[in-house]
Amino acid sequence: MVDMENKEPIIKIEDLTMAYGDFVVMRDLNLTINRGDIFIIMGGSGCGKSTLLKHMIGLKKPAKGKVMYGEDDFWEMNEVQREILMRNFGILYQSGALWSSMTLAENIALPLEQHSQLSSTKILEQVELKLSLVGLSGFEDFYPSEISGGMRKRAGLARAMALDPELLFFDEPSAGLDPVSAKRLDDLILQLRESLGTTVVVVTHELASIFAIGNNCVFLDPISRTMLAQGDPNILLKENNDPNIQSFLRRGEI
Repeated sequence: MVDMENKEPIIKIEDLTMAYGDFVVMRDLNLTINRGDIFIIMGGSGCGKSTLLKHMIGLKKPAKGKVMYGEDDFWEMNEVQREILMRNFGILYQSGALWSSMTLAENIALPLEQHSQLSSTKILEQVELKLSLVGLSGFEDFYPSEISGGMRKRAGLARAMALDPELLFFDEPSAGLDPVSAKRLDDLILQLRESLGTTVVVVTHELASIFAIGNNCVFLDPISRTMLAQGDPNILLKENNDPNIQSFLRRGEI
């Protein structure tokens, strides 16, 4: 179980500016993600949601500011330190990013073979466990093309969890899923947080998911090119009076 009362910061973004060349995407970002959060990065199209995720996972260097993990600035670490930290990351991309030529078992075993000293028997046990956690027991020998889109997302999640990461990063996990499959994925994310204490960072614009799973969020505004608020999305809906936030959270019905 996650203790949501005693909040311990796990990621801090300090005075972050994100840019592509001279074009500033977002500026003056200051936010805190606590251990055990399901943290939502939300905002309108083009606001830099996925770009912020890239800054957190080492794919994009800040134009200015810091991405802090505990007391350490990610971008001030040396390559070895970053690699050690990133072994605590699990990442699920929109497509699931499974290798089409590999079975589900082979996909999930790959990071274990590359980054652990486990025997073949222990790796197989971990593969079966991770598939069981996402409701795919018995699908070890299936190829990605042989299962549904929702199942591929869950298989991608199983692979992201292969090394038991402290942090899971999702980029639009519900994209392309029907409402039932999206709800199953939301439920699975909640179960992982509760059972394993995993901290989850999710880029999404899906309101159903935002309200169902998020306990903390940041709202990025493409007009002002900065964040307008941070907090529980359900509380922002009730208490924040910014018309841009209310329009987004109510789908324009204000």
